[in-house]
Amino acid sequence: MSGHSKWATIKHKKGAADKARAKVFNKIARQLEVAAREGGADVASNASLRNIVLKAKAAQMTNDAIDRAVKRGAGLTDGGHYEAFTYEGYAPGGVAILIDVLTNNRNRTASDVRNIFSKLGGSMAEPGAVGWQFSRRGVVLLQSSDEDAVMMAALDAGADDVTADGDGSWQITCDPSKVFDVRDALQAAGFKVVSTESTMVSSLNIEVEDVADARAILRIIDALDELDDVQDVYSNFDISESLMEVIGE
Repeated sequence: MSGHSKWATIKHKKGAADKARAKVFNKIARQLEVAAREGGADVASNASLRNIVLKAKAAQMTNDAIDRAVKRGAGLTDGGHYEAFTYEGYAPGGVAILIDVLTNNRNRTASDVRNIFSKLGGSMAEPGAVGWQFSRRGVVLLQSSDEDAVMMAALDAGADDVTADGDGSWQITCDPSKVFDVRDALQAAGFKVVSTESTMVSSLNIEVEDVADARAILRIIDALDELDDVQDVYSNFDISESLMEVIGE
């Protein structure tokens, strides 16, 4: 499993996700607005909006907040106009980074992203330089000590792949349109689900063994995550469980 997913798990355990809940809600609200603007406010006919609504509910966003964002996007109430686009870059060790943004000021966002890379030891890349290796997948992370039960339940739920991560952690991969259905089936089977997301997964992972490089990579990712305009950050690094424990201390 990618180090990015492991780092997300560590932050979840530390409660960092709760501390950043307002920022998360703000980002999801933008995604709801754009999805509603592009495909309409009806979740039955707008698959993209449906998935983001499920993501919002999984993050414990209230129905009122979801409805307000959808109405803004559909033009039923006043709202901003956001552009969606992607930046690409490299972190230390040749690690690839893909950044999805929604912004109402492209120049500001470009400057903010460029400054993070330059200050923290990374570099911007030309469009397509790293994006070719990423594809969208549904990923469910769960905890269980029963390998056979995880395998059987995941495959029965419609998963494509199951990967062990050590310490009772498992990564379940599936079609992104099915990720919340797979999560619900696993929870119904009694498994503890740590996180659920539709994300970009790389076909070419880079193993990071140097502590300094690992910390620099995670600093870049965290700094990008802190930008309001950045919606998602994807990367292709692999870090061992033991090294992640050192970094997570």
